[in-house]
Amino acid sequence: MGKLVDKIAVVTGAAQGIGEKIAERLLDDGATVIILDVNFEKLERTASALDASGEKVHPMKCNVTDPEDVATTFSAIYEKFDKVDILVNNAGITRDSFFHKMTSEQWHSVLDVNLSSMFYTCQAVIPPMRAQQYGKIVNVSSSSSWGNMGQANYSASKAGVLGLTRTLAKENGSKKITVDAIAPGQINTDMTKDLPEDVKKMATMLTPAGRMGDPAEVASVVSFLTSDDSSFVNGECISVSGGFLMV
Repeated sequence: MGKLVDKIAVVTGAAQGIGEKIAERLLDDGATVIILDVNFEKLERTASALDASGEKVHPMKCNVTDPEDVATTFSAIYEKFDKVDILVNNAGITRDSFFHKMTSEQWHSVLDVNLSSMFYTCQAVIPPMRAQQYGKIVNVSSSSSWGNMGQANYSASKAGVLGLTRTLAKENGSKKITVDAIAPGQINTDMTKDLPEDVKKMATMLTPAGRMGDPAEVASVVSFLTSDDSSFVNGECISVSGGFLMV
């Protein structure tokens, strides 16, 4: 508790699910948290639920696929808070389809949200982080980065996250900036709740833990990676999947 006191954290895709739990955990760790999402109505409800005072959690509408909107949003963040110590790139969507049926829109929309958004947000924070000689960036990948039927777009985007993460870690490690990734497996969220029951059953069978994960369990790993406890962890991807076995 309190290991992130005086830190300013930004979490994308934070209106619900894993992003909301990450924001909650960073708040519990003592950080001031700026939460971003394109759904501002839901984001405001989340912010109010996390911090009724409005002093420690600040919602800001942002379309992370729009480089101009990202630049404007982060400019406002720096103007108000002077710095960003922590960035958690969590925004993500699925548009599942077998590849031979996948449309160009399905491909590009997933790549834009899941991967290109990280390019825009990291470009917004890395120069100031290099100047302040400190920064923690955590990018959310997925166990699907190894490939998954019906998810060519999602798998490609999440594999791309790993390449981006490791490159940024190498380029910025000398400036006391760590860039790591997490790869959640089957987690109970709005994204997975509508999966067919047979798919959920198979995922559970392939998970040694024998169950789906909870968003709070993902948030606990982010808590570690955004704290100074992980000062010598850089360019890594931590699986948060209960030992999920890919087939």
